[in-house]
Amino acid sequence: MKIVEESYQSIKDSSRSFDVRFWQSQGDRAIFEAVSEMLHDYFLIRGIDANEFRIQRTIESFRKA
Repeated sequence: MKIVEESYQSIKDSSRSFDVRFWQSQGDRAIFEAVSEMLHDYFLIRGIDANEFRIQRTIESFRKA
């Protein structure tokens, strides 16, 4: 059974302490999975193949360290 946490407050008066406390209690794996789900949804909404998203970097120079 999952534990449900809720916070009711005015948007104007909201602080991020509830969000920070919640996500810190979830751990790294849960945070990574939530981000992956959000990225997947974002790309689906935009009509981009969600299976192709990944971090891309352009190499500007390559030399021996």
